[in-house]
Amino acid sequence: MTYVWYEPSWDGLENRATEEHHKSRGSDCWNQDRCGAVTREMAPMLPFFTTLVFGIIKFERVFLIMQLVTNAAREGCRRAVIDGSTNNEVTHYTQTFMQTSANVATAIRTVTVIVTPATGNTANPTSDLASSASRDLVHVKMPIGCNAVQLISAKYLSGKTLKGEASMRQE
Repeated sequence: MTYVWYEPSWDGLENRATEEHHKSRGSDCWNQDRCGAVTREMAPMLPFFTTLVFGIIKFERVFLIMQLVTNAAREGCRRAVIDGSTNNEVTHYTQTFMQTSANVATAIRTVTVIVTPATGNTANPTSDLASSASRDLVHVKMPIGCNAVQLISAKYLSGKTLKGEASMRQE
């Protein structure tokens, strides 16, 4: 690399090296053919970048809600495996968890609690937590519609369902 050093002129003007630097940095429109080039180059790309940013925001919201639904099902399952829990208590706890974490209305969610008897335990045909025995498998499902949690509706996500599921053994 070659370094060029220009002595300052005696008439008080800036030296030529500084002038060349300003020309190359675009601080002033030195070349009239290049004026507005950035604007002309950005104009066709701006709609693409804007669409990309909004798409990222939209899918980030969907993935956030997916994680929150899974967390709500997991918390409900933790509550369900404790002795003395009831189906209504687990449903209410799971819906409250979802309401506080994602600000989603309680009326649009359903929580399903399924109890599968462990080997050697008697069958529990009603899937009632109150009559479940130790080592029974408790499964909590919580579906939620994408339309209920979207900030802006979109064709490709409408009608889709986000599901949160968790399974644990009864204590």
